[in-house]
Amino acid sequence: MLSMSIVTVVRNNETTIADCISSVAGQSQPPFEHIIIDGKSTDGTLLQIKKHQYSAVKLVSESDKGIYDAMNKGILLATGDIIGILNSDDIYAHSQVLENVTKLFQKSSADALFADLVYVKPDNLNQVVRYYSGTGFTPEKFAWGWMPPHPTFFVRREIYERYGLFATDYRIAADYELMARFLARHRVNYLYMSDVIVRMRTGGVSTRNLKSNWILNREILRACTDNGIDTNIFKVYSKYFRKVSQLFARPA
Repeated sequence: MLSMSIVTVVRNNETTIADCISSVAGQSQPPFEHIIIDGKSTDGTLLQIKKHQYSAVKLVSESDKGIYDAMNKGILLATGDIIGILNSDDIYAHSQVLENVTKLFQKSSADALFADLVYVKPDNLNQVVRYYSGTGFTPEKFAWGWMPPHPTFFVRREIYERYGLFATDYRIAADYELMARFLARHRVNYLYMSDVIVRMRTGGVSTRNLKSNWILNREILRACTDNGIDTNIFKVYSKYFRKVSQLFARPA
């Protein structure tokens, strides 16, 4: 049986971290470990973590150089065969997520896997506001500003060891760069699982305001250049047409 490590990065998120921990703890196949990297929270986050902590949780609380540096710390601490990253605002959509992911890895030679997610209201996790599907993705889509849903991305630990961690000189789009590096540049084997596996609260850093979107798109262009993907600003901005359609689409 392949083992699983889930990495969660958090700082000052006392209102949602308990939901995140509970969604991992409630999986039909518990992870080998749930690594929580806390960036020296100053609110009640640590109290919430310790209140809901169970045997699989490994907690590290120390200063870091940003979210991607913290994610890298978690990946380096991971001992599982497969690594997934679950944001502190997010939850798994149902209790069989990790079991299903593990079974697909065991039955295939895939190095990575991604699926679908839904964006939900921060105060109502059952109210879907946008459906983000990975169906139809190919590595060529990176040139058009499209990547699979990163919170659904599971990777064999050896791939991180072979091709590297998150590039910490990116402010917002290091997840885009890492997936472009793995899937487009190095062409690792991947699977798409047709299932909504993550419920993601709206309000992430990349969508907060026009400045964040401008930084995001400039970094997407840079990520493509860094990984030998031919693109331009018009291609990258075309992704917003797809996002509009996601507001009306819903899982089958």
